[in-house]
Amino acid sequence: MELNDETLRDGLQSPSVRDPGIEEKKALLHCMDGLGIEAADIGLPGAGPRANEAARTLAVEIARTNLSIKPNCAARTVISDIEPIARIQQAAGIPLEVATFIGSSPVRQYAEDWNIDQILQHTHRAVSYAAGEGLDVMYVTEDTTRSRPRTLDKLFRTAIEAGAKRICLADTVGHATPRGVRQLVRFARGVAAATEEPVLVDWHGHRDRGLGLANALAAIEEGVSRVHATALGIGERVGNTEMDLMLVNLYLLGVRSRPLTRLDEYCRLASEMCGVEIGPAYPVVGRDAFRTGTGVHAAAIIKAMKKGDSWLQDLVYSGVPASLVGREQQVEVSPVSGLSNVRFWLEVNGYDSDDDHLCQAVFGLAKRTDHALTDEEIEAELAAVGAEPSE
Repeated sequence: MELNDETLRDGLQSPSVRDPGIEEKKALLHCMDGLGIEAADIGLPGAGPRANEAARTLAVEIARTNLSIKPNCAARTVISDIEPIARIQQAAGIPLEVATFIGSSPVRQYAEDWNIDQILQHTHRAVSYAAGEGLDVMYVTEDTTRSRPRTLDKLFRTAIEAGAKRICLADTVGHATPRGVRQLVRFARGVAAATEEPVLVDWHGHRDRGLGLANALAAIEEGVSRVHATALGIGERVGNTEMDLMLVNLYLLGVRSRPLTRLDEYCRLASEMCGVEIGPAYPVVGRDAFRTGTGVHAAAIIKAMKKGDSWLQDLVYSGVPASLVGREQQVEVSPVSGLSNVRFWLEVNGYDSDDDHLCQAVFGLAKRTDHALTDEEIEAELAAVGAEPSE
């Protein structure tokens, strides 16, 4: 099962991100490769000169540095979008996949004044042209999850007959539920199998209803060959499936075994280059992911630490091991802490953790405040009572 990173194309459609410079895009591409992500959408060259040049530069970078990641570019089902992708493939000297998309749902047909015959004509013409130019073709039905089965059957068969090697099911507006995803994937795989061609099925989901990750996992369990996602889930409206969380879940499920030590770097790079803040409660890479100031939780973690068992301390109050992404459990002192938190902080920071006077001073401060104490606040309180850390 493979992953396709859409951060540098679909992710940049978010109205709240900035389009990064080309060196930043290269850096993220290398980070994707380091995480073992198999493919990346490097842009929509037909969008204009800037997008065209960026896609060309990234394709050349992949070839020049011999990255393992496979590039693809998005295109509408029009030859004017596909032709520049063929030129980029020639310039880079490596295979390039084209993801050619068209709306397939009744609501899109009504809004665009399309009929099924027009969509079929566009599909056949675009896929045939792309295949004739030596491009691998992924045919994407936009708004698949709100499309009629008989329409999808006709479109998939037409695209496959014209040379498509993949069909992509797109939950463009985050409409689907996991049960619906399973049924759709089963249907699409059945259509592909009936053509007797070696066609693969992709899943591309959005998270308008907060189901992006759950839907992607359901698609994987139902047998898709590749899932699309973006760093931190950035993308149009409320975004896409989160690539970082996909990687973590697939590792924990035993589907993928590539180490995730670069995951934090990947997320922080995407955050900085796109101008998207990582919230403190964001899973795995957020500031609070492995912090606790709660007395009961901290007491259990501290006991595990004192046993010298890194595995136990990572799991006793965490569903994701901090060490998986190169982080550690953090025990803090807050208004909901117990004395175990205080003693632990004193010990770690070189103070006498058995001194009840010091413990009560810090404990009292914690109970008078409305937030987790900083090291500076605790040290100031200890200085006020004349305490100093041991050498």
